[in-house]
Amino acid sequence: MARYITWRIASAVLVVFGVSVVTFLFLHLEPGSAARTLLGEHATPRAIAALQKQWGLNASLPSQFVRYMSALFHGNLGTSYIYEVPAAQLIGERIGLTAALVGLAALFAVVVTVPLAALAAARQNKFSDHLVRGFTVLGLGMPSFWFGIVLIEIFSVHLHLLPVGGVGSGIGGYFESLILPAFTASLGIVPILVRSLRVGMIEILDAEFVATARAKGLSDRFVLFSIVARNAVVPTVTFLGLNIAYLIGTTVIVEQVFNLNGLGSLLLSSILNRDFPVVQAVTIVLGASVVVINLLTDLAAARLDPRIRLR
Repeated sequence: MARYITWRIASAVLVVFGVSVVTFLFLHLEPGSAARTLLGEHATPRAIAALQKQWGLNASLPSQFVRYMSALFHGNLGTSYIYEVPAAQLIGERIGLTAALVGLAALFAVVVTVPLAALAAARQNKFSDHLVRGFTVLGLGMPSFWFGIVLIEIFSVHLHLLPVGGVGSGIGGYFESLILPAFTASLGIVPILVRSLRVGMIEILDAEFVATARAKGLSDRFVLFSIVARNAVVPTVTFLGLNIAYLIGTTVIVEQVFNLNGLGSLLLSSILNRDFPVVQAVTIVLGASVVVINLLTDLAAARLDPRIRLR
């Protein structure tokens, strides 16, 4: 286990390095000037050149890359062009909100997935199964921001149960304001998880040990949730880990819909303002988060199924 984790951490470092290189090249090869974006259309060439010199953008691309990687090696993610504060400070102020949003969305996804998949598997090819599968097809075809707008219209505008957007005060208000955004984000991965778990449960239902459990007089509910679901959950856990990466990307749109100042909104605003250091820093943090989540997913799958051996 220790060797496996060490190897995964080493590979994670390589992945983050690759992400940082690709992000740097894409940003600096894109047409346009960050200095002109900040100073405006009527800025003089002299003012633009002075600001580019101040930021070090007048140097050659290889020189900028070496300076960037050297700073990154020493733990310096750079300083924001717009806010003039370290990018790490901006990320530290917003990462908690995004982490809470992704965690709550993953929890909602699990809570919705298990009963729907169990219902579809237990009533295969019946009306309930067709209804659940129809829901998954609908969910795959609808964009997340549309779901968010519909939820706001129902629960905020008409029922006045949840806030329209922003972050409330206090612990209760904080999590209350994340309910709709988290549920919106979770709807993007629930259809995939339901289909995966449904197929796995249908396969397990035909196993001999399930027939033995029923012959012992165990209730159908106990067999379905305690035996079938547990044996079919490993592939779904893997899918969940992979799709949490999708959740992280989805927060860019969801945070805009619900006016949340998390990493997603910071990344989008920094891209529009060509704030290179912040875009690079946020991308590296998100990439590292995906790698860590994938590692935890593999460890959880090995814990759930002893037949899995980590190498």
